[in-house]
Amino acid sequence: MTRPVDLGVDLGVDLAAVVAWLREEGVADGPVGAVTPLGGGTQNVMLRLDVGGRDLVLRRGPRHLRPRSNDAMRREIRVLGALAGTDVPHPRLVAACTDERPALGGAVTYVMEPVEGFNPAVEVPEAYAADAGLRYRAGLAVAEALAALGSVDHQAVGLGDLGRPEGFLERQVPRWLGELDSYAGLEGYADEPRLPHVDELATWLEERRPQRWTPGLIHGDFHLANVMLHPSEPRVAAVVDWEMCTVGDPLMDLGALVATWYRADGTEIVDAALARAGGVPTTDELVAAYAARSRLDVPDVSVVGWYVVMACFKLGIVLEGTYARSRAGLAPAETGERLHAATLELLRRAREVTG
Repeated sequence: MTRPVDLGVDLGVDLAAVVAWLREEGVADGPVGAVTPLGGGTQNVMLRLDVGGRDLVLRRGPRHLRPRSNDAMRREIRVLGALAGTDVPHPRLVAACTDERPALGGAVTYVMEPVEGFNPAVEVPEAYAADAGLRYRAGLAVAEALAALGSVDHQAVGLGDLGRPEGFLERQVPRWLGELDSYAGLEGYADEPRLPHVDELATWLEERRPQRWTPGLIHGDFHLANVMLHPSEPRVAAVVDWEMCTVGDPLMDLGALVATWYRADGTEIVDAALARAGGVPTTDELVAAYAARSRLDVPDVSVVGWYVVMACFKLGIVLEGTYARSRAGLAPAETGERLHAATLELLRRAREVTG
């Protein structure tokens, strides 16, 4: 839930500087009305603002910027601008400040149009709660929106240099094994046992790596929590959180969607309120919907399984990083334990695929 806040509360931005910038950009001019902090899957600052009667959403990096926070925001701004005119559902970019000006706290900042929608990971509006068919069609729409992204001609929209597709799949296993090995330098984690199955999964992935694939845009963190659905129609209103977008093999995103999809056994990798309500598509139906919409030559189920295992392998190692930091006192212990459990579940799911 979100709620308007007292304008005297520290929101992580200088509202006077924001208003001055918006006036300078010709976006909005006038007093600030309601300000509503928006929750999300990251620690980035995101606010819904009424400025001079215009409704906007502002986004910037976290209050305490990390070394790459501004670069991530610049990437997100570039991608949102490039997606204008495509059929990929996304928030419409209104204006961006990429020059790290001191008045805005040195943070790359942008504003976008608000999205009429809801996060299906955390809430189920009445229309969806009452209609299993609506939930089913919306689940398929998530896969179709992902296929639309993978079908974008990244060269034509000016994103040809966003990533390095050459050798993309070859880099994946060494990169994530290196990430896992780096955790040994954190005090309190070095003596932890090696994650189960990780080495055999690495071997399996290397031996079965797809040899042919078509470069395209990858969201980089695609799951149910990073989409917004229309409140009453079974369609994706917007895909959000674009800071990890790159050019590589788009089927990596399909693998991530399948790997994190809700299972009725109660093991959740991401929140899945809509899926818990029942009636959502199976993972096989998600893959079929993706294939029907995609310009790509989607391989058979056995090859799609490689991307699912890769997604489990990668995300499990990423989440284990928080556990490692928690062991070193650099992250909350409760969060670390929760994410470690998710890592173990992801590796278990990968083993199901590999047999």
